[in-house]
Amino acid sequence: MAGGQERILRRRIKSVESTKKITRAMELIAATRVVKAQERAAAARPYSDEITAVIIDLLRAGAAKEHPLLRENPEARTAGFVVITSDRGMCGGYNTNVLRIAERAIEAVRAEGRPYTIIAVGKKAQKHFRFRNMPVDVAFEGVTDQPLYDNARDIARAVRDRYQSGELASVDLGYTRFLSAGSQQAVLRRFLPLEVPEVDPNAGPTADLEYEPSPTGILNEILPRYLESRLFSALLDASASEHASRQRAMSAATENAEDLKITLSRIMNRARQDAITTEIMEIVGGAEALSADTTSKGELIPSMLEPAHAFPSNLDPTDHSRSIH
Repeated sequence: MAGGQERILRRRIKSVESTKKITRAMELIAATRVVKAQERAAAARPYSDEITAVIIDLLRAGAAKEHPLLRENPEARTAGFVVITSDRGMCGGYNTNVLRIAERAIEAVRAEGRPYTIIAVGKKAQKHFRFRNMPVDVAFEGVTDQPLYDNARDIARAVRDRYQSGELASVDLGYTRFLSAGSQQAVLRRFLPLEVPEVDPNAGPTADLEYEPSPTGILNEILPRYLESRLFSALLDASASEHASRQRAMSAATENAEDLKITLSRIMNRARQDAITTEIMEIVGGAEALSADTTSKGELIPSMLEPAHAFPSNLDPTDHSRSIH
């Protein structure tokens, strides 16, 4: 029984060691990818800042806010939600947090009696909402691990077409904001209609520029790219947050595997000691039983070697003159 238990524990320890190697490798991969994701987010930030500065200059130059992306759709009642999650799991509470805040907003829309639709980015969001019979209008996969600007353009086009056609009253964007390698925050922000920065109408443009064809025309051309840049920034934040969450989750899993290995090794050593103690007690008990049995036989053999009838001392055994009647 003890030997069987020891074999089971050995198999479990071996399995834990294999799992530990996998989680350690995934931790190192995630650590490398989160650094790259941070670099990409930092590289894309100047473009977002510059396009925002251009929009501010256009508004100061007198551009009219007449673009469909800036106007609300009063006749529409459907609320749209763009939810960005990961394609893969094993990243702690990364997906759970953003899905939770999205569901809260959806429940608020339901309470108002309004319809809603979901644009799911990532397999986890798609499976989550479809499992709960929530309407998923469009689903994107293979985007969140290493997002490209083309991915942001495709998602933005799907959202923009539905909003400009008057199908959606508003669109909210749910994603995980990357603050640092140890801190991420799930947020839900208004995506459409676009919220352009507020400017002082009395302040002039930062430079003396002439706009062709007009500030309004240029603003109308830039706004779709502004929409794409905002979405691309959210994708980069979500990607960095995913890798950071996976790194922490795999680090915790590696530590737990090491603790479990130590615990199982102690249990196996205790079981082995119990088995050895039991065997020693059996050997000692057997030796004592054998010694006692040998002693009893030694006492019995001399009594068996004595003659059954001893001759009297006054009789000569060689004298045949007397007979026994």
